[in-house]
Amino acid sequence: MPGKITEFSRDGYVFDVVDSGPIADGDETSIPVILLHGFPERADCWRSVTPLLNAAGLRTIAPDQRGYSPRARPAKVRDYRIAELVADVVALADAVEAPKVHLVGHDWGSIVAWAVASQYPDRLATLTTLAVPHAGAYMRAMPRGQLLRSWYMGVFQIPGLVEWLLPKALASERAERFGPKGFVDQLRIDIVDYGALPGGLNWYRAMRYMDRELTRRKTTVPTTYIWSDGDIYLSRAGARGCAAMVDAPYDFIVLEGVDHWIPERRPDAVADAVLARIAHSA
Repeated sequence: MPGKITEFSRDGYVFDVVDSGPIADGDETSIPVILLHGFPERADCWRSVTPLLNAAGLRTIAPDQRGYSPRARPAKVRDYRIAELVADVVALADAVEAPKVHLVGHDWGSIVAWAVASQYPDRLATLTTLAVPHAGAYMRAMPRGQLLRSWYMGVFQIPGLVEWLLPKALASERAERFGPKGFVDQLRIDIVDYGALPGGLNWYRAMRYMDRELTRRKTTVPTTYIWSDGDIYLSRAGARGCAAMVDAPYDFIVLEGVDHWIPERRPDAVADAVLARIAHSA
């Protein structure tokens, strides 16, 4: 297995990577953990999780994904469809010469992680997803409350609207309505000022290219799914329905009193869940 990396390439695009922890050889700890961020996040959303996994002897690799890394921001919406996002993850695993990885995802990173498990189950040792359930469970939950929670996705489809409106809103005196000051500052600096907003929104706009087979195909990788009951974006119905879409060892963890931003709010619970899934699957 090669040494630490700071970037990897695919189809002419270069992705920035945060690679930390020991590079082990010969046992379960030699399988790296790839962590996929969501929207509006970057690799540093895992900054409180990775030290805990590194302390347990695991190498962690967190990329700034397509649209977020400055050298990987295609202009066309089609270039953000799930097939491309999945291929990026496989290319990262190839870049570190890892036949298998432990894959962890939050928010949109979970959607990509579920899709990787569906299309490349042989490349995953374990799967841990945060917030967003399997696509099949998500769609079946639409008439049971999920549709109302997904209203913002329709707004995101309007070309240029959020790109124009959000920077103005974040600069206003009422910016706190978007969340706590630390979160607002991070959104402004890490996403808007960094130039990652258009690419992040294109993930939503590329949903029209979604492969419907992903909603039907069960996951066959040992899986842990973490949902928080304070999440205003993801319904309990979708979370509960996730078990039916996993045909493998499965754990469902509910974090009480926690909002959507699980990696930042409960890094200890995330690390514990990843380590338990790895231990149970060894």
